[in-house]
Amino acid sequence: TWVEPEFPLTFLKNREDQFIWFSERDGWQHLYIYTTKGQFVRQITEGEWTVTSLLGFDESGKNVIIQGTKESPLEKHLYSVGITNGKIKKLTFERGTHSGRLSPNGNYLFDIYSNTETARVYNIVGTDGKASKELLRDKNPLKEYKTGKFTLGKLQNKQGVDLHYRMLLPPDFDSTQKYPVFYYLYGGPHAQLVTDSWLGGANIFMQLMAQRGYIVFTMDNQGTPNRGFAFENIIHRKLGLYEVADQMVGVNFLLGLDFVDADRMGIQGWSYGGFMTLSMLADNPGIFKAGVAGGPVTDWKYYEIMYGERYMDTPTQNPEGYKQNSLLNKAGKIKDRVLVIHGDIDPTVVWQNSLSFLQSAIDAGVQVDYFVYPQQEHNMRGLDRTHLLEKIYRYMEDFVK
Repeated sequence: TWVEPEFPLTFLKNREDQFIWFSERDGWQHLYIYTTKGQFVRQITEGEWTVTSLLGFDESGKNVIIQGTKESPLEKHLYSVGITNGKIKKLTFERGTHSGRLSPNGNYLFDIYSNTETARVYNIVGTDGKASKELLRDKNPLKEYKTGKFTLGKLQNKQGVDLHYRMLLPPDFDSTQKYPVFYYLYGGPHAQLVTDSWLGGANIFMQLMAQRGYIVFTMDNQGTPNRGFAFENIIHRKLGLYEVADQMVGVNFLLGLDFVDADRMGIQGWSYGGFMTLSMLADNPGIFKAGVAGGPVTDWKYYEIMYGERYMDTPTQNPEGYKQNSLLNKAGKIKDRVLVIHGDIDPTVVWQNSLSFLQSAIDAGVQVDYFVYPQQEHNMRGLDRTHLLEKIYRYMEDFVK
């Protein structure tokens, strides 16, 4: 399907003729040793979890220091792994998402972590697993604000695959009332939105939406990272197909909740999430009252080759796949209110994507709201960012709430 060059080779500390190589060949991203002559030596890590980063070696050079998801796909921890025997020693014990920087001598890690209850903590951790000292613990920056309670959970799709979600409730939530929904999604490779980290991976804008009375929901579908290659690989040549089906599992879960107002659901996403927003509206008309699609890929033939052809192959090799998931062919199916937003000098999702979609909508007699940010690239910055968030909020207030 594809081979993705995410990591460079790393030479062993004590061997100039051997190096460590990342590979997903056994279904999970693990570490392997090879010689400079191309000979396989051994697999260092194994199991149904992912090595997400290689930080370096301890002072002896006999152990490699890594970050991985051995405890849970929602968490990341730091480990020391024996290069010759594969013996794993866990170095971080507080639940949550840890990241580390190794000292030059390999004896210590600067560990930063957070979890759903902890904003951020900074520790010094010994790579021998013995020394540990807390340097700083951030105070809750939202302590003086009324914030909503959120939960992390998981659902299963029709194939029995677990899908992790985050649901944020309004601060004064009353289960006897019915609430509108702000459904935020991304859904593409390399982006995991639901994690055991501060706010569960959510941002402050989502807290604002909860404050204004919305249930805020996000779920990671198949194709997103840290769940193994089969979970990621299913999207090959069919971008949008399985992702939309998985997201509808989340939608149906919400529709089954007594406190969700099925007639007041809005959806929003950016980039791949913009593609997903338009795909959800086109494939499931009538579910959402309105959507906001920012910087959306509307046809994968317009996207950068490095990314698009990795997951879709070329248009010549996979014409049916490009045709089936092109939003230019689906514009006529959209029945709900939709706002498309784009920066006019976007170098990532070029402007042609949304302009072509507008023309397809015009040809199909479909009304689309449209807003352009002059001289802005793929993400709005500064004052434009504030303007963007207010625009999304107002659109939800006008057409959903």
